[in-house]
Amino acid sequence: MDKRKIFLSLAALTLFLSLVLSASAPDALALQTGVPMNQALVYGGSESANLRDYDPATTYSSGDKLLFSGLVMLDPRLNVRPDLAETWQVSGDGTIYTFTIRANAKFHDGRAVTAQDVVFSWERAASPTLASDTFLTYMDDIVGARDMAEGKADHISGIKALDEKTLQVTIDAPKPYFLMKLTYPTSFVVDKNNVAEGQTWVRHPNGTGPYKMKEWKSAQYIIYEANPDFYLGKPSISYVVTKLYAGDDVRLFETGDVDVASVGLYSAERMLDPEEPLHANLVTGVSLCTGYAVFDTSQPPFDDVNVRKAFSMAFDRQRYIDVLYRGLALPAVGLYPPGLPGFDYALQGLPYDPEQARQLLKESKYGGAEGLPEIVYTNAGIGSYVSNMVSALAEMWEQNLGVKIKVENLDYNFYYQQILSGNHGQLFDSGWCADYPDPQNFADVLFHSGAQQNVSGYSNPKLDALLEAARVEPNVAKRIAMYQEAERIIVEDAPVLFTTHSLDFQLVKPYVKGFVNTPISISSERYMWLDGKP
Repeated sequence: MDKRKIFLSLAALTLFLSLVLSASAPDALALQTGVPMNQALVYGGSESANLRDYDPATTYSSGDKLLFSGLVMLDPRLNVRPDLAETWQVSGDGTIYTFTIRANAKFHDGRAVTAQDVVFSWERAASPTLASDTFLTYMDDIVGARDMAEGKADHISGIKALDEKTLQVTIDAPKPYFLMKLTYPTSFVVDKNNVAEGQTWVRHPNGTGPYKMKEWKSAQYIIYEANPDFYLGKPSISYVVTKLYAGDDVRLFETGDVDVASVGLYSAERMLDPEEPLHANLVTGVSLCTGYAVFDTSQPPFDDVNVRKAFSMAFDRQRYIDVLYRGLALPAVGLYPPGLPGFDYALQGLPYDPEQARQLLKESKYGGAEGLPEIVYTNAGIGSYVSNMVSALAEMWEQNLGVKIKVENLDYNFYYQQILSGNHGQLFDSGWCADYPDPQNFADVLFHSGAQQNVSGYSNPKLDALLEAARVEPNVAKRIAMYQEAERIIVEDAPVLFTTHSLDFQLVKPYVKGFVNTPISISSERYMWLDGKP
């Protein structure tokens, strides 16, 4: 599921919307659009009311990699590969990258992609007018990027179009993860004339990706058509269809309405049973995600580390997983998910210890539960609905600490914008999934005091210095050790309450070939094909 790498537990909300709205059956869809469904890969899905979610420069998700592309990409093994850029060279000091754009790279309307298009796209993303919440996270390494984002310059000094097909990029120091960051959609290329049409340009985008937008009928479907002029060759699957609000994914898979389905917790147990007929269609994996609740360290009472640690140690992680996740999640005692370089099997984390938690609360400057201010937990949702996840946390804190929590909901379409703008209570629902397989994407991106995504307001000079040194450490083993030390500092300071590392379950029809369940979203459809779909 595409999502910004702060992720939310919105399964119940999605199911509710799915039951309210319904899409056409496959045969009816074929009649409406003229698309032969036996040549289409069909998914279920939903849509956002916030059009900024569809703009590569402002999206909070992993982006639409069918429509758009960048200089480089992650392949199914999560290696960085050429995309719009056919080749690149790196200077001896590791700070200057020179990219050569493919001669056959074109926008969907047939216009050739140039180095100037890349410069335009990146400077548009940096523009204070656009106000991207992700630009600095992924492109702040480029010289002059922050100056433009902060309105101190009208261009990014570190990028230059040397000619029509050659782009030079200068970064502030040699950083081993820089190319990985360019796989995130903030750096994807857009067409200047297309985006000039206004915010609704995303409904008819002129992208560079493997698929073109054929039709988007709100609350019904989105249809993509294979791009015959795609620079890496026309995709084998002619159409990709997302049926919007059609219903529960597993039910749709059972009735043949979708070809690939995400399996939620309430169906996963059934699908894991070898006696289940659909078990043969199940593909499982561990996502590179960590769930957590954020303590706003700039607001009382979470400006006190003892309060933060008390709330963490009053949380029964195993009970939480057993009851709410039916045991189908991994306990998160630290920041890095299993499978990410730097994951530390020896990390202990803060234990579940209600007695010690109460003692820490007494030792805080608030003197115990009776001295705490009202605490508001912000979540994404509708009306007065409170998710089971938040209810479980609130119940544990009341039982173990004697603290009552007030829950407020924000519109899920604009939740991320509200969180990043500071419109939230002292606690809020959050988490992170890897954009690229490097611990810098977690520790530095989320907890450096100057990080754009540091929504907890946490600041520790010792951690900052360690993270800054790790950015440029050339020795891989030393670098990993530095990030593990950073994780231990974060765990001890408790700016967040770590909850789970999620598991991933997908159902895939046997005629869908080349499917790979990657822990990071990639443009997988360009590698897939259909064989004998009825």
